[in-house]
Amino acid sequence: MEFATWAELAEERDTSREYFSEGIMLKRKDSVYRTGRKRGDWWKWKVDPLTVDAVMIYAMRGHGRRANLYTDYTFAVWDNEQLVPFTKAYSGLTDEEIREVDRFVKKNTIDRFGPVRSVAPELVFEIAFEGIARSKRHKSGVALRFPRIKRWRRDKVVEEANTLEDLQQLLDVYG
Repeated sequence: MEFATWAELAEERDTSREYFSEGIMLKRKDSVYRTGRKRGDWWKWKVDPLTVDAVMIYAMRGHGRRANLYTDYTFAVWDNEQLVPFTKAYSGLTDEEIREVDRFVKKNTIDRFGPVRSVAPELVFEIAFEGIARSKRHKSGVALRFPRIKRWRRDKVVEEANTLEDLQQLLDVYG
């Protein structure tokens, strides 16, 4: 594909999801294909991620240097009056936010299931992801591709989190 301006290429990139693609891979014409991570002559220009607002309902301790902190979270969306888990995310918060969430988990644990802590459904986070698909494995009926925390939605109350119907609509468009 050739292009005359970055704006022209940006328009093409914006159609990527129609082809179930994450974006456009740019490379020099004379570069050779190499396996593994592309560097130098190759550059992946991804489309902006999809996002939803979700409620944290479970937490687990992390690994490595974060093994003493709750850093692995499960998120839910509303299905009528019930919160339904739909994804997990492990990245996206600052170290200070992680410590704050860790304190919240320790003070607001409702129940324990082995290493998992069920917490009071009070915190809302914006979850970013690259794609969405139907899933028979998950209670929600959906699976996300590369979910991660985009930001802590301190400006939202739990009732303002997205719904399972919202996820179904995203499935209809992008699934």
